[in-house]
Amino acid sequence: MERRHANRKTIKLKAERLSCTGKCSVFIENLSETGIKMITVPHKENEFAPGKDLDLELELSTGDTINLNCNVKWSYDDPSKDQSSSVGLEVISPPQEYKKFIRAIA
Repeated sequence: MERRHANRKTIKLKAERLSCTGKCSVFIENLSETGIKMITVPHKENEFAPGKDLDLELELSTGDTINLNCNVKWSYDDPSKDQSSSVGLEVISPPQEYKKFIRAIA
């Protein structure tokens, strides 16, 4: 049974994780109005511990950016690929510009 409340949309989108030392590039694999699946390089242990907050800056194809406050729901490392990490995020109080962006994705 599906536990998500909002439909996910598959997308390849670059983002910056603002809540690290400096900016850290990540990729968004899928998203919805309330959640994001982020792919990132290997990380320090507990960097993406469930319950931890982090901020993202999405780079849209228009050149605009959207800042999001998120909460880590889950994470796991995938050593079989390129040692990347997958991280599930809950978007906290999604701004209207983000909701509009999600609705516009085909």
